[in-house]
Amino acid sequence: MAAVHHPDNGIDHEHEHHGPPSGIMRWLTTTNHKDIGTLYLWFSFAMFLTGGVMALTIRSELFQPGLQIVEPEFFNQLTTLHGLVMVFGAIMPAFVGFANWQIPMMIGAPDMAFARMNNWSFWLLPPAALLLISSFFVPGGAAAGGWTLYPPLSVQMGMGMDMTIFAVHILGASSIMGSINIVTTILNMRAPGMTMMKMPLFVWTWLITAYLLLAVMPVLAGAVTMLLTDRQFGTNFFNAAGGGDPVMFQHIFWFFGHPEVYIMILPAFGIVSQVIPTFARKKLFGYSSMVYATASIAILSFVVWAHHMFTVGMPVTAQLFFMYATMLIAIPTGVKVFNWTATMWRGSMTFEAPMLFSIGFIFLFTIGGFSGIVLAIVPVDIVLQETYYVIAHFHYVLVSGSLFGLFAGTYYWLPKWTGNMYDEGLAKTHFWCSMIFFNITFFVQHFLGLAGMPRRVPDYALQFADFNMISTIGAFGFGFSQLIFLYCIIKCIRGGQKATDEVWEGADTLEFTDLPSPAPYHSFETAPKVK
Repeated sequence: MAAVHHPDNGIDHEHEHHGPPSGIMRWLTTTNHKDIGTLYLWFSFAMFLTGGVMALTIRSELFQPGLQIVEPEFFNQLTTLHGLVMVFGAIMPAFVGFANWQIPMMIGAPDMAFARMNNWSFWLLPPAALLLISSFFVPGGAAAGGWTLYPPLSVQMGMGMDMTIFAVHILGASSIMGSINIVTTILNMRAPGMTMMKMPLFVWTWLITAYLLLAVMPVLAGAVTMLLTDRQFGTNFFNAAGGGDPVMFQHIFWFFGHPEVYIMILPAFGIVSQVIPTFARKKLFGYSSMVYATASIAILSFVVWAHHMFTVGMPVTAQLFFMYATMLIAIPTGVKVFNWTATMWRGSMTFEAPMLFSIGFIFLFTIGGFSGIVLAIVPVDIVLQETYYVIAHFHYVLVSGSLFGLFAGTYYWLPKWTGNMYDEGLAKTHFWCSMIFFNITFFVQHFLGLAGMPRRVPDYALQFADFNMISTIGAFGFGFSQLIFLYCIIKCIRGGQKATDEVWEGADTLEFTDLPSPAPYHSFETAPKVK
């Protein structure tokens, strides 16, 4: 469309309002949902690499028995910060980045509901991350009580723990603001004709996730605030020496922590539910059952928190309740896996990178789900608690779950974001390397756990040596595979074969049917018609 020049002042009105300002100020002051989504995605990738370096340091130390590379204190700081950085710095902001980019485009909205708050919720993240990582350099070093920050350790540590508590507060505030924004946008800004049950599943999963975040983030804030007052102001919430109860912290923490697990996986369910129908060239099987299953998972996630605590000495009645409640969550999750499989059944499937990552996701996430059911059985969990079996379980859910979902979504929408097709060969190489090295890293950890290797220890008995060596080799392979991903992204941004507007034949959501590639700076000036 040609720019309109008005004779009165010679100003190009059309472009005055429609383009971004240039330079650093564009990114500092932007209220555009696409710019903010991009900031979230790059930030989360930087944090992913940071957490990855910590993980590789941990695995290097565990390559052989004995103390090789780092001091035990520093080892514990690494395990703690690796968890915090990956959860709050990599996985969650990445999904919020997807929400920012995709939700307005998928529901036909011009932007997010609260554009300035959107900017603010992103710019809280870099200082929080800085606070967290710089805690390595203060006297006493970083927090070393595990990412769950259990007292009594967390009551006794140096100032690194206070920095961690403040960082968690700031990250939580960012999440709460992002969630308010997402809920408001989805409920109030859908295009005419887009009823709730016509929304793409990615939008549904994010709506439910945002409600979960609003419910549990204040609980985490309460827990770490009580920890802070125990440390600095003489209260005794969790300090047993003063009559406090360290187990109470675990209850409060996991009341946040278990819904948090689903906060990190539901958006991945949403992405996979967009990708699979596109490449199976079929409608998603059982749309409404998927929506209800997502809601059921969210509701049930509030009544299973103490399955992380079977060994704290809870009464048998409570153990039974939490065991059965945990088993129950497997049902709506199973519904999802069944529906994805049924969608692929007899579809005319092709196997581009997004589809490969989605199929990898279903396969490996299901293994992670099964090992979760194993750990839900109280007598089994009592034996396996705090062993490498637990580590294997949650990495199957969080890496081959959340992370593979993120990779699938990136390859799926990247052509729409950049206007260029990514290099399919590179993307498939990234998939196969990730898939193979991931399993080499974490599958053997099930055996380590079954044999009794405890987690969070820098040294171990000789009988665990072989599997640890295999695991470390896999971890380095997996880490370097992610550099292929980075190269693939940069190559795509800088050029390549031009993407069509539809990008994928069979993609039926608004961003593919009603917008050009690359998506314009302002998506919908007027609301699209939803059929």
